Amino acid sequence: MAGNLLYRLFIYTYSIGVRLVAFGSPKARQWIAGRKTFPFLTDNTQPTIWMHCASLGEFEQGRPLLENIKIQFPRYKIVLTFFSPSGYEIMKNYKGADYVFYLPTDSKTNAKKMIAAINPCLVLWVKYEFWFFYLTQLKKKNIPVLMVSGLFRQSQPFFKWYGGIWRKMLQSFTHIFVQNKTSKELLLTAGIRDKVEISGDTRFDRVIAIASHFKPMFVIEKFCGNSKVIVAGSTWEDDEAELIHYVRNHPEIKFIIAPHEVDAANLKDVKKEFAGAVFYSELEGQEQTIGGQTPTTEKVTTNTTYAFPANSHVLIIDNIGMLSKLYHYAHITYIGGGFGEDGIHNVLEPAVYGKPVIYGPVYEKFAEAVELVDCGAGISINNALELENVLDELWADTVLLHAKSEAAKKYVYSNAGATKKVMAYIQEKRLLTN
Repeated sequence: MAGNLLYRLFIYTYSIGVRLVAFGSPKARQWIAGRKTFPFLTDNTQPTIWMHCASLGEFEQGRPLLENIKIQFPRYKIVLTFFSPSGYEIMKNYKGADYVFYLPTDSKTNAKKMIAAINPCLVLWVKYEFWFFYLTQLKKKNIPVLMVSGLFRQSQPFFKWYGGIWRKMLQSFTHIFVQNKTSKELLLTAGIRDKVEISGDTRFDRVIAIASHFKPMFVIEKFCGNSKVIVAGSTWEDDEAELIHYVRNHPEIKFIIAPHEVDAANLKDVKKEFAGAVFYSELEGQEQTIGGQTPTTEKVTTNTTYAFPANSHVLIIDNIGMLSKLYHYAHITYIGGGFGEDGIHNVLEPAVYGKPVIYGPVYEKFAEAVELVDCGAGISINNALELENVLDELWADTVLLHAKSEAAKKYVYSNAGATKKVMAYIQEKRLLTN
């Protein structure tokens, strides 16, 4: 009872906090505006599958499974929900789903109303999302709920003396697919035994799929030419501060920088930091991002003239959706977020192309970043001087650079197959054939 009251208080406090922050935060305003209209289906005559993701990263994690299901079970409607504007606003026009919504705030009333509205045959929740009223209502309705690519740590409330309500959420899942042995062992200590399976991480399948469908990007090829290339993806201000000195002192190297935040104010600040930099959108003939979707191959030819400023060796990507393909052109990559509390961004996107990956010191919560360091493909740095030393060493030693590149690619491909394991369970249990 006490846990239930505390949970309700948390939800209430969170909602109030978002509204207070909304005065100065566009994302908070989107979070509120997106929940003003309750989700509804215009056609509820066909059976439905519901996938829920916290944000864009979790969606990319669940996407291989969703798209496999769409192919194998085409008669089912797909409902996709997000908690965060970072996911919804980018993927609201995603063609792989029939409906894309914000998840209404967790409450007993909203859970009953939402589940009744979409009436799912199967529910897929990706990695991190735990909402008490939704999960308990799904269990009450005997609707199968699978957790995909779950990842657990000792510090989470499931494994604390006060975590009763959180353990009840775990019991609401029909089956839990986890990324590693540590997660399974932790769940055993919480009394979750027969419904846990180590499947690996579906993100490996996703980045492999992206790499296998790579098409040339002629604007990028023209910019890179025959130069050495460093691609810095999902950078924050702290990351850019570590890069500035090296960029200024190495005009012979081409740098492609993709900031994590692409609002006008931040892009203006980034361009000030890197003198002579050019925005991708400033180049003639480029394909623009449409409706937040991943851009298609640029509709240009190699004869196109591009407006590169004289002596410019820094290209700033001022859109969302093309970063995962840019890593193809790198010799060495840098991933942002490793100097902030939230930790690093997706290190698998560059690794799949066989590129060494450099990042800041805050990465230990991310299993793939730890494992990349262990296998020799990932390199963590603490400051700009260490970054400079690492880059100089890699440029000087082609054997070392090649070895780290090969280690990165081998790591990704050796961890493929999580999607097949989840699909095998769905088929074995006949979750979509009854």
